[in-house]
Amino acid sequence: MIQSELDSLRIQARAFSLSLGSTAIVASGAGDEQLLPEVTRNLMRVLLVDTGVRARLFARSGQLLADSFTFSGPGGLVQVIELPPTEAPGLADLGRLYDVMLSWVPGKGNFPIYSESQNQKSSDYQEVQGALVGESPGMVRVDREGRLVLSVAVPVQRYRQVLASLMLSKGGADVDAAVDARRFEILVVCGVALAVTILLSLYLAGTIARPIRRLAGAADMVRFGKGREYQIPDFRRRGDEIGDLSQALREMTEALWARLDAIEGFAADVAHEIKNPLTSLRSAVETVVRIEDPDQQKRLMSIILDDVARLDRLISDISDASRLDAELSREKSETVDVNRLLEALVRAHETVAEDGDPRIRLEVPDHAPLVVQGMADRLGQVFRNLVNNAITFSPSGGVVSLFATRKDGQVVITVTDEGPGLPEGKFDAIFDRFYTERPKAEKFGTHSGLGLSISKQIVEAHGGSIKADNNVDSNGRVLGARFVVRLPSE
Repeated sequence: MIQSELDSLRIQARAFSLSLGSTAIVASGAGDEQLLPEVTRNLMRVLLVDTGVRARLFARSGQLLADSFTFSGPGGLVQVIELPPTEAPGLADLGRLYDVMLSWVPGKGNFPIYSESQNQKSSDYQEVQGALVGESPGMVRVDREGRLVLSVAVPVQRYRQVLASLMLSKGGADVDAAVDARRFEILVVCGVALAVTILLSLYLAGTIARPIRRLAGAADMVRFGKGREYQIPDFRRRGDEIGDLSQALREMTEALWARLDAIEGFAADVAHEIKNPLTSLRSAVETVVRIEDPDQQKRLMSIILDDVARLDRLISDISDASRLDAELSREKSETVDVNRLLEALVRAHETVAEDGDPRIRLEVPDHAPLVVQGMADRLGQVFRNLVNNAITFSPSGGVVSLFATRKDGQVVITVTDEGPGLPEGKFDAIFDRFYTERPKAEKFGTHSGLGLSISKQIVEAHGGSIKADNNVDSNGRVLGARFVVRLPSE
């Protein structure tokens, strides 16, 4: 903008210089050219009226010949002084504060100070000196009040002879006003941006930061508090990621309490199951030392050995069940071919089977392998438990059927026997820990009651399900028990 103002002044100065060269210069008697000061002053008043531009004409000797802001009157010379622009009431202090702020920004402070002596000479102005040698430089200065002063000097010549230097100057009020307006607009935009940022910060603090702090605080209370009186806040109605996080934390906390309850219940069941053989063992030991009959001592020692064996089985199964969660979380899944797994199970049974033992009949599709993602050893443990239970309840020479197929994106394995079936109403209870429903001919304490519970835990860890019911004919007669395992297929 300053450069544009200087270019405009330069154009006016050249036009004024041409006018002076054609009207205010006359030839002297000696053949020299000279300016007529009175004509020059009159021409200045005509051309520069109401423009706000000040014109000064300096001779080659450096003397001020004419000044458009000074003219003769009845009382002598009269000087015109441009008054500063008026400020709106209440904005003076704001303007001064604004100027103080701008003093820290590179701008007006980099320009030289404009000063005007009482007897002005061409040497006082650098641009005038340049014009006397044929140049037309421009200068930017600031006065004592910090207002811009723009000036341009051009040579006044005739037939290439420089006779004087014409200097045009004006205040930079227009530039200052335009710059201040742009800066004010920038300040307004920055203020609006700051206000929006603050409002967004408050909004984010209220909708994101504060709920997250509440969730973190509630999680700490659940971690370090006693009892279960502390709950995770429910933000599911928000329908966003905070709500999802709240739901996940609540479900995780519920799973934690459920796991603690399961551990407590497991410990109680273990204590109860171990207490029974220990009580029997203690009674037998106390009795054997008080009797002398060898036959009774022999029977008591047999009871002691059975109780010890039962304790050993209980401890082994309890140890396996207690380690199951940790082992399932550590082991890596792999591709498991259910066909080969069941075939290997059948071959192992045929190897150790004796005459009269139930046989296993396997039916698997030949055209497509049944593949699942999981842990082969643990899945093999599930099928061994189911097959061994079926063999236990099957009559001598009976048949245990294994049938595998694919259905609805799942691999379905069915194990059926020809035994008495499951008691009505106990289809879910048989998967509870330490639940036993054994054949009457079987010796007491042979099984711990953890096999089906462990099998269910393994299947659910693979994302599947296991169900039990009875295999019945069209007349409703029970033909045996049936277990159905469903595993997600690849």
